[in-house]
Amino acid sequence: MIWKFLSTVRDLVMRTHVCRTVSYCFAMLHQLRSIRYLVSASVFQLLVTALVFCRLDLGNSTLVGLPVYLQRHLQSVQNVAARLIFRLRRSDHITDALVSLHWLRVPEHVTYNLAVLTCRALTGDVPQYLQQFVRVADVPSRHRLRSSTSDDLIVPAVRLHRLSRFSGSRSPHLERAATAHHLCLIDR
Repeated sequence: MIWKFLSTVRDLVMRTHVCRTVSYCFAMLHQLRSIRYLVSASVFQLLVTALVFCRLDLGNSTLVGLPVYLQRHLQSVQNVAARLIFRLRRSDHITDALVSLHWLRVPEHVTYNLAVLTCRALTGDVPQYLQQFVRVADVPSRHRLRSSTSDDLIVPAVRLHRLSRFSGSRSPHLERAATAHHLCLIDR
């Protein structure tokens, strides 16, 4: 019963965080819209990226497992920013604009940031309190198996009570980040 209450509180906190972030970003985009003709296109793109995306990226790793309707709110900010930069109408397709700006969509951006955080934890570039959550699977009984040389990560059991459709105890987002750490191994 207490878990249901805590998951409801987390949902409310995340909803409040997303609503405030979206409100701030739209207000900033509205102000930037008034100076769009006074600066060059490259300067305007830098201003939008610096002033809007710094707010969207704030606490990005906490957005893992965010409900789709909240992701859509954040994605709408990104779409409006791209439309403002390229001076597109609302009816124009946004995918080409996002690709040319090299912007990932919100769910992919959250997964990417989680993978980067995992990679940095493996190389020791994060504080100690984050390093304790990332461990390479090194079980003694595994030494005789082919998987002993795979450098897989141990994914801690995470029970997501607010997502009752998950019958398992592992988060798929954490498993994706655990498999994405192989990109980090290439840089070593």
